[in-house]
Parts: sequence; C-alpha cells; structure tokens
Amino acid sequence: AAIAIWLWFTVLFANFAEAIAEGRSKAQANALKGMKKTSWANKLTAARHDAPAERVPAESLRKGDIVLAAAGDTIPCDGEVIEGGASVDESAITGESAPVIRESGGDFASVTGGTRVLSDWLVIQCSVNPGETFLDRMIAMVEGAQRRKTPSEISLTILLVALTLVFLFATATLWPFSEFAGQPISITVLVALLVCLIPTTIGGLLSAIGVAGMSRMLAANVIATSGRAVEAAGDINVLLLDKTGTITLGNRQASAFLTAPGVSEQQLADAAQLASLADETPEGRSIVVLAKQRFNLRERDLHALDASFVPFSAQTRMSGVNIQQRMIRKGAVDAIKRHVEANGGQFQPEVMALVEQVARTGGTP
Repeated sequence: AAIAIWLWFTVLFANFAEAIAEGRSKAQANALKGMKKTSWANKLTAARHDAPAERVPAESLRKGDIVLAAAGDTIPCDGEVIEGGASVDESAITGESAPVIRESGGDFASVTGGTRVLSDWLVIQCSVNPGETFLDRMIAMVEGAQRRKTPSEISLTILLVALTLVFLFATATLWPFSEFAGQPISITVLVALLVCLIPTTIGGLLSAIGVAGMSRMLAANVIATSGRAVEAAGDINVLLLDKTGTITLGNRQASAFLTAPGVSEQQLADAAQLASLADETPEGRSIVVLAKQRFNLRERDLHALDASFVPFSAQTRMSGVNIQQRMIRKGAVDAIKRHVEANGGQFQPEVMALVEQVARTGGTP
C-alpha cells in the first residue's frame, strides 16, 4: 500500500507541475484581457466633428468608421486622426509619462485604442477591425507563447533520457536474476525501484520552472514569448532604452522648483501653485502639494482672486491663470519661450541651461 501511494504521488506531482505551467500562461492572457474595458464610442455619420453622432459600443466599430473623441474620452480603436488635435495620455501603452500631441496631417496622426484624450478633440478613422488592435495583438502574443525547450532544457532532457534507459535496463535485469535465484521480485517493487532511480522530479519541474521565469519577467512588465527568451535574458549585461518614459512613473510628479536669476524659490512656488489650482491632472495636483510642503502655501480660491483659469490645449501646449493684468503660464519649454518672447519678454539662457540639465538626468522640465 505504501509503495502504491508513493507511485500515485509521483504521477500526480508531475501532472500538477504541468497544470501550474498551463495555468500561469492562461493567467497572463486573462490579465491582459482585463485591460479591455467595455467602452462606448461616438460614431459620426461624416468625417467632420460637427456631424451627427451615434453612441455605439467600441466593439462594434469596423475599419473605416469615423469616431469623435473629446477631452476625457478613451480612444475606442486604433486609427488615424483626420481632423483636430489633442494631447493624449499614452502611458498605459508606451510607458511615456508625458502626454503626447496627436493631430491630423502629420507624422503624429496615429492613435492607439485604450489611450485617453486629455484636452481638445479628435476625429479618428478606425484602421483595424475588432480583434486586430494593439492590445488584441499583445493578448494573442501571450496566448501563443509556446513552451519551446531552451538549449539547457534540451541538454537536460537528453541526459534524463540516457539515465532512464540505463536504469530501465538495470531494473529489467533484476527480475530474471531473482527468478533464477528462487526469490522472484514482484512487479510492484520493480516499478517502485525504477521510479526511485529515474529523475522523475526534475522532469516534472521543467515546465513549472520555465513558466516561473516567464511570470517573473511579466511582473516586471516584460512579456517573454518562450523559455528560450528567458534564458537569453539571463545573459544580458546592458539594456538600452529608447526614451526616459519607460523608466519613470506613469504620472509625472513635481519634485523641485528651479528658479531663474532674480527670482526666489518661494516666488516661483507661489506662481506655480496659482497656475495649478484648477489643474486636476496628477502633475498639477503635485505642484500644489509641493508648494504647500516646502513653503506652507495654502490653496486659494480663484473666484476670490478674480482670476480666470486657462486650460491646457494641444495648440498652445500651456495652461495657467490670468489674475487681473497678470498672466501666469506653465507648459512645454518651447511653448513658454514663444509666449514670453511674444509678450516682449526675454527667455534667459540660464533657464535653458536648467532645462537641459533636468532633461539630461532623465527628468521632465
């Protein structure tokens, strides 16, 4: 009975390890499928933003359909911008923390389904059918990740097969020898001996070990298509990244106030906080919090200050506030430079030096 229990345990353990391998692969695909939220789209009857629109499920969109995505909307499909311009948050797809500008008639007209419009609006022509989007291709890649054996696994398998044949031959010769000696050994005992001799545990764990490595890479937001890729990743000494967005936080957070000559840090913090009081983005809220923490500057009521908020737009690439005759703006460096020079000011070279210094360290000025 004890021998039978151990034999059954060996069989079940090997199948359990393989089941874990398959289950982890399915869990990876299900995690990506969970990112596909049920969303709605404003389908236009003509290729212009003021055309009549019908609200339809995003899954019903087909290649060639025209949709309108306004501020706060999730882009329902992969496509091309045919009218309008807007800032788009693509951090969920690309890892880039800063919003990007997408507009018609240029190199930046492509949009990806699942990203979010932050300002203005876009008229988009869908370029793919359901099941062919970027996210769908990611899911298909994970589901199609085959358990191809790595070179190490192939070598180990050859060794295990050779050892198994040797032990099988050794076990098979015991029965005729014992029969000749007059004390025959039972088949159950011979099978138990063979199971103990051959390296069954190593063979059962091969799949689980490979999928465990793939799962650890997925936890680091790296999709491994096979165990061979995991093994190759173990030999990597240098990793080159094409942009800082892949190694920064998904949402930018203010960390310091760097001033121009003649401006104190508290003056800059006060102006930056005023420009961010009505900014509900994570970046804007972090500026308000940083000014409060560094200089104990409390939030103020824009209505009591007789101030008007200037929202961010893809055209100006700036936001801020107007307080009587005072204009305060924050935004992209080149946009601020043009704004200062257009109003008769001078963009000091010391400020540009600070911008380049921050950019070189991987920050966003």
